[in-house]
Amino acid sequence: MKLLSFKAEGRDTFGAVVGDRVVDLGRVFKGKYADLVAVLKADAVAELEAAIEGAQGDYALSDIEFLPVIPNPPKIICIGVNYETHRKEIGRDPSARPMVFARFPASQVGHGEAMIAPPESPTYDYEGEIAVIIGKAGRRISQEDCWEYIAGYAPYNDGTIRDWQRHTPQWGPGKNFYKTGGFGPWMTTRGEIADNQDLHLKTRLNGMEVQNAKSSEMIFSIPYLIEYCSTFLPLEPGDVIVTGTPGGVGVRREPKLFMKDGDVVEVEITEVGVLSNPIKAEVV
Repeated sequence: MKLLSFKAEGRDTFGAVVGDRVVDLGRVFKGKYADLVAVLKADAVAELEAAIEGAQGDYALSDIEFLPVIPNPPKIICIGVNYETHRKEIGRDPSARPMVFARFPASQVGHGEAMIAPPESPTYDYEGEIAVIIGKAGRRISQEDCWEYIAGYAPYNDGTIRDWQRHTPQWGPGKNFYKTGGFGPWMTTRGEIADNQDLHLKTRLNGMEVQNAKSSEMIFSIPYLIEYCSTFLPLEPGDVIVTGTPGGVGVRREPKLFMKDGDVVEVEITEVGVLSNPIKAEVV
């Protein structure tokens, strides 16, 4: 099942994709679940699956405004330098533990919405990534048990303002400019993807492929990341773990390749879908 958050007829709601249409599950459940976080907290994904059986859909995909898959995540936990190709291209020494930093919800946009290039910097870079959405609360989750805590997977663009990223060792400023990250179009639920399946990640800028990797190439696997992150704080339904970008980022190319007004960037997980966003310069 493909679950998404969207806006239609002036309402923020959530639903499921059926063919090229969307079932408005917010309307179906009439306030029982306010959003996808509430669905995950109630362990109600199976209830949603039953609700869409035989449904024709309320809206065409082309008629909705996509929101970030989880517009209100309790936490967005990002992992840096998690592919060997990226580690080598930036010249970083191997690390025994993941590099962890945070994004905030206001830095995200949904599929089809413009990612904003701020006037403060010309170094707006793409980072195609696999996002893991947590579906069950847990602390100190073992790698063996991690899969039952996963609600689903989605493409993510961890758009980065490179010079601001270097302002501090923690990277926070460069990773949290307003509306610089893309998250969507939907999450494919765990039931549609085999546990430990090798997911194929690609990024394209104006149709040119700039990144291509498999999840098996991660330095720290998805089970390890869940075990590690759940050790230092509890994971909650709706949390998002953004698992890192492979090699091919624009700042390490010659000549450098940054995103600018009028560009279109796509992040594809072959087994999930394609996140596409235009780039728009912010006018101040």
